[in-house]
Amino acid sequence: MSTLVLVLGDQLSARLSSLDAADADDSVVLMVEVAEETTYVPHHKKKIAFLLSAMRHHALALQQAGWQVDYVRLDDPGNTGSFTGEVARAIKRHRPSRVLVTHPGEWRVLEAMRAWQSEFGLPVEIREDSRFFCRLDEFAAWAGERRNLRMEFFYHEIRRKTGLLMDNGKPVGGRWNYDSENRKGAEADLLMPRPARFTPDAITEEVLDLVERRFADHPGTLRPFWFAVTADDAEAAMEHFLADALHRFGDYQDAMLDGQPFLYHSVLSIYINAGLIDPLTLCQRVEAAYHAGQAPLNAVEGYIRQVIGWREYMRGVYWLKMPEYRTANALAATRKLPWFYWSGETDMACVKAAVDQTLAEAYAHHIQRLMVTGTFALLAGLDPHEVHEWYLAVYADAYEWVELPNTIGMSQFADGGLLASKPYAASGAYIDRMSDYCKNCRYDVRSKTGPDACPFNSLYWDFLDRHRTRLKSNPRLGPMYRNWDHMTEESRAAYRSRAAVILGRLDRAERV
Repeated sequence: MSTLVLVLGDQLSARLSSLDAADADDSVVLMVEVAEETTYVPHHKKKIAFLLSAMRHHALALQQAGWQVDYVRLDDPGNTGSFTGEVARAIKRHRPSRVLVTHPGEWRVLEAMRAWQSEFGLPVEIREDSRFFCRLDEFAAWAGERRNLRMEFFYHEIRRKTGLLMDNGKPVGGRWNYDSENRKGAEADLLMPRPARFTPDAITEEVLDLVERRFADHPGTLRPFWFAVTADDAEAAMEHFLADALHRFGDYQDAMLDGQPFLYHSVLSIYINAGLIDPLTLCQRVEAAYHAGQAPLNAVEGYIRQVIGWREYMRGVYWLKMPEYRTANALAATRKLPWFYWSGETDMACVKAAVDQTLAEAYAHHIQRLMVTGTFALLAGLDPHEVHEWYLAVYADAYEWVELPNTIGMSQFADGGLLASKPYAASGAYIDRMSDYCKNCRYDVRSKTGPDACPFNSLYWDFLDRHRTRLKSNPRLGPMYRNWDHMTEESRAAYRSRAAVILGRLDRAERV
């Protein structure tokens, strides 16, 4: 046997660069479930179950396609618990002349792979991941000497490269971005769609039993489990979204409703990031829906921007700036992550709704992540590394390459503005405008100070005051600082006092 091809758990694609470079008649595909990958952060039970079941189904699909697959299960005797250990054991079993891998999604895994050639005495080829639109060297060339990296300009380049929503070199509709039309608040609707759900088969049930037994102390609710775990079912989930939700996705993509965790979101990122859905195919189907008159341009452009713009941009920033990016902390935030991020035990209705939903579904949409749990963490000065590890642990679509820059750069402004043009700080007014959470909250969103005032209100002004030296020159924050300066000293003192009470409760691990 000449080639050992390692396929990782987020590389569950029929077309993979490492497989394309191998011959099925003279290769063994190695797939391994390793303890190290399930526990380096305390991953949500549903996330572990999804990946293990999807891997086992993918191994069967590869076998049916003619590949010889060497599959190592988590509880197999002799499992070393690491990629390096399992590759070493596979080399002893199969005696290959080379090892082929597709570029991994995490820096720590790449560092391990780079050591294999000298460690094993075999050629190890790490191939570019061709499932992305922008190669890493292309992104580095685009970034060049730019002091700030703005997604919008990068997005234009990817639109031109892919031809998506382009007409003779110009954007369809005459504008690149329709985000201004995608900020409507939603109202409860008995006919609101929900993502396609799938009944666990025997393979998935076996995995669920394993997760219940082995990962009982990990966060989240395991059952009911409804994720797609095969490429066919993921495609069915895509078709379901295109037919039932895409047409209203744009209008309500920023909206939040209590008891409605999905609204018109696709919930396909779980499958895209694991490799079960090809992002180009998905975007082409979304574009076709627009041309067929089945979805408006603001919905289609907004969705495509998330996939070919934001997702690719996050990956580019991650690989451009690692490993230093992981420890960035420009605002010197050091407060410990409160326990309610793991339990939902808080009186803030918005945070409770987002966390409860996350624990139940291993999912929350981008505004819940950015403007609720993320904004509270930013305003309260939570350690961005702890915030990053929480997001990485609890969401089924979270891999470090996409989650870390979203958290460090976008959510926590810990990179000092490399990625985002301003901190995503907001008072309770934003959440009140975009959701119905505030209606039944123990706190009053309209009260600015005092014991019943929404914590977001005083923390917002206290955050600006604490970081004035660093942020006062930011042109997007200038009006806010002028408002602060025009307040009476009595008002400013009241905001500071209320913020100190809330922060003190956090420091004492008291309920907020």
